Amino acid sequence: MSGHGDTQHKFTNRLINETSPYLLQHAHNPVDWYTWGEDAFERARREDKPVLLSIGYSACHWCHVMERESFEDEAIAKLMNDNFVNIKVDREERPDLDTIYMNAVQMMTGHGGWPMTVFLTPDGKPFYGGTYFPPNDRHGMPGFPRILIALAEAYRERRDEIESSADGALGELKRLDRIAQQEGELGYEIADHAANQLLRTLDPVNGGFGNRPKFPPSMSLQFLLRQWRRTKDASALNAVELTLNKMARGGMYDQLGGGFHRYSVDEKWLAPHFEKMLYDNALLSRVYTEAFLATGNEFYRRIATETLDYVVREMTDRSGGFYSTQDADSEGEEGKFFVWTPEEVVALLGEEDARLFNRYFDVSEMGNFEGHSILHVDEDVDVIARLMRAPRERLLEVIERGRPILFDAREKRVKPYRDEKILTAWNGLMMRSFAEASRAFDRKDYLEAATRNAEFLLANLRRDGRLLRTYKDGESKLNGYLEDYAYVVDGLLALYEASFDLRWFEEARALTETMIEQFQDAEAGGFFFTSADHETLITRTKDFYDNAIPSGNSVAAAALLRLSLFTGEDRYRQIAETILRLMKSTMMRAPSAFGYLLSALDLLLASPYEIAIIGAPEAEDTRAMINVVFKRYLPNKVVAFAPEADSRASRTIKLLEGRDRIDGKATAYVCRDFYCESPTTDAGKLAEQLGAGK
Repeated sequence: MSGHGDTQHKFTNRLINETSPYLLQHAHNPVDWYTWGEDAFERARREDKPVLLSIGYSACHWCHVMERESFEDEAIAKLMNDNFVNIKVDREERPDLDTIYMNAVQMMTGHGGWPMTVFLTPDGKPFYGGTYFPPNDRHGMPGFPRILIALAEAYRERRDEIESSADGALGELKRLDRIAQQEGELGYEIADHAANQLLRTLDPVNGGFGNRPKFPPSMSLQFLLRQWRRTKDASALNAVELTLNKMARGGMYDQLGGGFHRYSVDEKWLAPHFEKMLYDNALLSRVYTEAFLATGNEFYRRIATETLDYVVREMTDRSGGFYSTQDADSEGEEGKFFVWTPEEVVALLGEEDARLFNRYFDVSEMGNFEGHSILHVDEDVDVIARLMRAPRERLLEVIERGRPILFDAREKRVKPYRDEKILTAWNGLMMRSFAEASRAFDRKDYLEAATRNAEFLLANLRRDGRLLRTYKDGESKLNGYLEDYAYVVDGLLALYEASFDLRWFEEARALTETMIEQFQDAEAGGFFFTSADHETLITRTKDFYDNAIPSGNSVAAAALLRLSLFTGEDRYRQIAETILRLMKSTMMRAPSAFGYLLSALDLLLASPYEIAIIGAPEAEDTRAMINVVFKRYLPNKVVAFAPEADSRASRTIKLLEGRDRIDGKATAYVCRDFYCESPTTDAGKLAEQLGAGK
């Protein structure tokens, strides 16, 4: 423990040399923290001590609580330092470790979460674990000091039991990753069964699935939207619309600044956990964009663009990278930045306007959150206008005028802390959302955000053709994981379709080859979480389940299917199909964990549209063709473009081969299922070939 010459802090530990904001938050704890690595384990072996592994992330409320209560407490820190070698991990930087040890904690306790506390033998095998531990015994929970003393004693005196428990846990963990291929064809009955299962758990009043807490089910909604498009089953579309409407009108959506909070603690989407995560806003802006294309509902366009505008305004680095998260707390209080009292609104809008504004957004003396009010919308404008005996236009005008005024006033408050590390995978997700929205909404600024992001990632988070995981303060580090490759490939393919700049297609294909070479399990199928040359951990996991973000295998499957359509390479399709086969029965059993993979299944089975457009890039007739393709909900398609038959694009993308303009006009070629429509120079004809919007 240093601390010499450090006038401001009594303690400084090894974490002071890290770039992760989460690790730096613990750099002045009296705990003798190590980062994950050989140094820590070498010491554990030398001193014959167990390892205390603590995993969390910077936007995690209870992580902050446990730090304040236990890791800053000198007496608790002494127990930790005397009896354990202590390792701190940022789960966002090291999802490989988080996955392994979270599986272990869930097996041991039946549930998991963060902060996560796992006790390991000096060779990394887990023997005890849990989540948050209080600093003293309460609510029937043993306090952290009692746990530390008991485990240190058990390690010294009952070593055999601990070793056999650790070996048993390791055996179970290894078994988790052995999944056999399933027989039989991949057919629509998988999707139909999964959709029925999902719809059974729909909350018919508030939308979403299951009870509280409610997390935004963006991937399940994307799948149900596809299901509706194929089957015309109104109940699938109703579930999507109900959920999108309720989420966007709830307190989980930031009614002033745009963007979504992490999740709702109640079933009505009213009171959120106030942190904002980049990945939620990437996934949700995408599903609202798709819902707009599917329904034409302008409300969905508004929510998608406000969310993307929020990301541009608050989550984008000058260099083009996207930041990770914003905290729930400011000034030590959860949600303080976001809540209001009626008096504050009156002071800004005046008595009369505030009366209407407060009624619309449910700001009251009593409040709806710890004596304050979270802005949310319970009733339609028409209903509130009637109740308040105000003309509808007047109420709308008050809302339109009031929102920016409150937003500007809120900007003067102390802002929540922002984690400014840039994670490759999450950036790939966000890149795709900006790219697709740029086409849907004709927003050149969104295309620019996606392009700058791709340039940033490839310049700063790629070394010798390999992706790295994280970037902060000019430093990039850590081996990329499967999700980093899959999400970036997926984002680059979307960026190619948004810009028709061939560079992005070529980069996507090169990264795909690296992904296959480094991560594929050629024997059993699917992709491993870590690359072939990654450090050796206690087990090499495969992740198929969507959690807060889609699994690397799901995104890889969808991206490989798209690449096979562009290139005619059947190898890509076969690898994707293997992933779908591995998860065939599990998708039907637990559809809420496979929304993204079910959408990939839909892409595989759907006879996707393969669309080639040849024309002068800036010409009016070319633009008309492009608009016909991108202004409708057409989830199963790939689109390629070349200025003429013999261009670099035509030589690179099989879909463009031998295609040329007819009579010098922009020409579209539509194929599906090994069959091609006759080429057309007429945008109206192209719309017919694409099913006239259906």
